[in-house]
Amino acid sequence: MKTLILPVSAFLTLSLSSAFGQQAPPTQAPQAPAGSSGVAPKIDPEEIAASLKPESEQADISEIEFDAVVRVEVDTKTPNYRVPWNIGGMGSGVGTGFLVGKNQFVTNAHVVSNNRLIYIKKVNDPRPYKAKTITVAHDCDLALLELESEEEFETAFKGVEPLYIGGVPKLNTTVIAVGYPIGGERISVTRGVVSRIDFRPYSHSGVDNHLTIQVDAAINPGNSGGPVLQDNEVVGVAFQGYSGNVAQNTGYMIPVPVIERFLKDSEDGKYDHYVDLATSTINILNPAQRIALGLPNDNKGVMVAVPDAAGSAGGELKPEDVLLSIDGHEIYSDGFIEIDDERVDMNEIIERKFAGDKVMLEVWRDRKKIDVEVELKRFIPYLLQANQYDKQPNFVLFAGMQFQPLDRSLMAAHPMSNLQVRYHYLYYGQEELYRDRPQTVVLTAILPDSANTYLQPYVGKVVDEVNGVKIRLLQDLHDALNGDHAEEGHEDFHVIRCLGEGRPLVIERKEAKTAHQRIMAKYNVGFDHFIEKPEILEVEGLFDREEAEKRDAEEEAKEKEAEEKAAE
Repeated sequence: MKTLILPVSAFLTLSLSSAFGQQAPPTQAPQAPAGSSGVAPKIDPEEIAASLKPESEQADISEIEFDAVVRVEVDTKTPNYRVPWNIGGMGSGVGTGFLVGKNQFVTNAHVVSNNRLIYIKKVNDPRPYKAKTITVAHDCDLALLELESEEEFETAFKGVEPLYIGGVPKLNTTVIAVGYPIGGERISVTRGVVSRIDFRPYSHSGVDNHLTIQVDAAINPGNSGGPVLQDNEVVGVAFQGYSGNVAQNTGYMIPVPVIERFLKDSEDGKYDHYVDLATSTINILNPAQRIALGLPNDNKGVMVAVPDAAGSAGGELKPEDVLLSIDGHEIYSDGFIEIDDERVDMNEIIERKFAGDKVMLEVWRDRKKIDVEVELKRFIPYLLQANQYDKQPNFVLFAGMQFQPLDRSLMAAHPMSNLQVRYHYLYYGQEELYRDRPQTVVLTAILPDSANTYLQPYVGKVVDEVNGVKIRLLQDLHDALNGDHAEEGHEDFHVIRCLGEGRPLVIERKEAKTAHQRIMAKYNVGFDHFIEKPEILEVEGLFDREEAEKRDAEEEAKEKEAEEKAAE
């Protein structure tokens, strides 16, 4: 889940590495015992010591149904963002999964991302069974698989019981990780201790945060997606860790509350993603701040800084509102609330919600209390900074000039030092840049040809206008270059204007048309564009082209007026 007390779109620099190998509506998995809330337990050493079972019992594997733990073998195709018309790199990986219901296997999303072919293998069974994904949740790194053949499942897994999903383990208790890590092809069992329960970044998406459990069990590449067990019950899914030169014996598992939410969300065969208020807040700890806002000095409330227009609270909350409670839980001035006598971040309330659910907020506005009800939804703008999977790169190639929409994959593939590009990447959500420019289109490369010589200095710049057309989407650029659009007085040329660049990029129309076909053949380019509708346009009413053009006209009129006054 995206952190509520920070701008959701803030760029996260992760030292975490994905330490492990690389769905039909699921049947309901066995439920956790009552009371497993997913909240990190309060540390009471005496109570913990009194309640702990002997280590030999905690890690007993005599009753584990190993046939329910499967090896997941995946052939992958990784998209090439440097050469987007190429098929991409081929590869393979191994992970682990486990049975949670009839023909329903849980594994990690990163195990099956960008897959072309998936096979499942059982313990002591050499035969591979072809499988497919039905639900993939990149925001919480979980996926559901099923065998393509129901008959094969009935035969191969006859009598195999799904693993029971337990609860949240206590600190300093022993768990075991079961899977197929590197070093062999047979199943492996390792033992470790639960050392920390906390909210942490999930490295698969790069921008999401959820509850995680840290263990010191030896979890290695290939363990990904495998069950972590205690008392013969699943208490987590192994999924990421630190590289050896950063930390030793430090691995992480996805805890039961996240697993159960994923299974619940997937019941209808469609994953609706995590929801978010998409509202940054400021802790109110300074007494002078509280006096200025008219608040009593009772250590309650956090102030709204930016309610994102595309988020759940857009239009409902305002800057300088103070959030006093959420769903009846008082919010302390450090952003924490109390649930079941535990202090947790107020994110925990949102973490338990689904798309379409509502949350009730008590708000201090203009020195009086009001109630605000917010319907929760997914926050899409943050995807610009998220790792993307299972997608083909979008691009337009014209006369050797390669244009692509700005996102994390582009930033990773192309060195981008231009300040306009970096600004649009880092502040796309925070500054609501998507309102005027849902897609930021960048000239990323030029395939050398006699028609486009001396154009290299324009590489790495944001495209603002093409032939008099404002570029707000990659489709705009494609249409402007391939249609009848032309700048007044320059009808024989394609004129491309970039942000921060005074001189436009100019290429003669007839020459560009001839060069385009020549370059396609010369560089073995099979197709010259691939364009999909960006997800940001799913936000209803967010982007109004007519309104944007009206704003542009007003800005141009002001600039012209300013120039005329300066000339006088």
